[in-house]
Amino acid sequence: MSDASAASFDFDLIVIGAGYGGFDAAKHAADHGLRTAIVESRDMGGTCVNRGCVPSKALLAASGRVRELADAEHLRGFGIHAAPVRFERQKIADHANQLVATIRTNLTKTLERAGATILRGKGRLEGPQRVAVREASGIERVYSARDVIIATGSDPFVPPGIETDGRTVFTSDEAISLEWLPRWIAIIGSGYIGLEFADVYTALGCEVTMIEALDRVMPTFDPDIAKIAARKLIDGRDIDARSGVLAKTVTPGSPVRIELVEMASREPVETLEVDAVLVATGRVPVSKYLNLESVGVTTNRGFIPVDEAMRVLVDGNPVPHLWAVGDVTGKMMLAHTAAAQGSVAVDNILGHQRLIDYRSIPAATFTHPEISSVGLSEADAKELAAADGFELGLVRSYFKANSKALAELESDGLMKLLFNRSSGEVLGAHIYGLHAADLIQEIANAVARRQSVRELANEVHTHPTLSEVVEVAYKQAAAALV
Repeated sequence: MSDASAASFDFDLIVIGAGYGGFDAAKHAADHGLRTAIVESRDMGGTCVNRGCVPSKALLAASGRVRELADAEHLRGFGIHAAPVRFERQKIADHANQLVATIRTNLTKTLERAGATILRGKGRLEGPQRVAVREASGIERVYSARDVIIATGSDPFVPPGIETDGRTVFTSDEAISLEWLPRWIAIIGSGYIGLEFADVYTALGCEVTMIEALDRVMPTFDPDIAKIAARKLIDGRDIDARSGVLAKTVTPGSPVRIELVEMASREPVETLEVDAVLVATGRVPVSKYLNLESVGVTTNRGFIPVDEAMRVLVDGNPVPHLWAVGDVTGKMMLAHTAAAQGSVAVDNILGHQRLIDYRSIPAATFTHPEISSVGLSEADAKELAAADGFELGLVRSYFKANSKALAELESDGLMKLLFNRSSGEVLGAHIYGLHAADLIQEIANAVARRQSVRELANEVHTHPTLSEVVEVAYKQAAAALV
């Protein structure tokens, strides 16, 4: 490409959206010498930094300490007698807000240091290789770029029939500011967002009713893991969990009224009156105002179709110079997936061919204890085994056999490992237990390299550590090879 053709564009790359995916793409591009601009109309850092992973982890850290100090029975096991625990809700909320402000500042400075231009305003496409940015003042400017990456993310999904007011009926966007502690809160949805907030609220003394439309609570988790985790995370807490029921209508107020119906028959079950409702029913892509039709792109329920190089597709064919990353692509709606997609897109723009490997991307739920997974679910692994004609291997490793977990009096936990019984290749893992979110990384690395338990079983793990739960699973798997 000649310098003359590069110079005819305002930028080499414009990224629309400065969440985790957009940030990683813009930084990677600027670090590699591309003249990069990033467009953001809301707070720098997107959902993860401002309304998601970052503040929720701060709340979970603080409420987790409260739970620990208030668990007299657990402490008695160590011979410790603690005074009744007291906490200040506002200071816990301040901890989350300060963390958000720090990380947002760091992120902005990192982009500026890398040489990226930050364009404040709402971005949309204006035909091929052109982006319009409407500033808060209403002024609109159009910029040209050789390549454009869409990274507009997602917003919480509020099902029809549910009315939110941001105070008595709200989504995770408002929940992270912890403005008040409702005595009785209903959480609609039992995915990772619902579970994490149930963890926070019960630790801080609230009663929770969990409403799940599907026929089992925690439907997105491995069934065996969900069963053992629910004993502690739901049954062992002030949580009344109901599955197979739908919140047909939710009306804000004092109290909030929830009309429950049976999911299957739509027959009325009862009307609940609670202090507050958190709607945790998943997320929807932000793609409506992108003017995608100007480049002929049709979304699938709002999600932008992409290939594994992150190129935007029309009828299965890539649109030249147009890319999309993060939640708006609807693949794995996780911050680190967005970041990985962002750097894959930029590598391809730079001419280094690279595809994303979703199988090796781990996911975690930061409850106490944690849940994590990587690779295939058991159902998908069974399908793959049948299609490819191999025998599926499955082993379980328990935390109650682990010295470190026993020393911590935290031996509730299970790891489930899925592998190919002929080749030994690791296909996936599901963990519930102390530090599961950290433990999963080792298996994610093995999946990324398509490694066999044959080699992995010989890797030496530090004793006594929780990582030996993984070592035991690898050894069991290696012994089960055919």
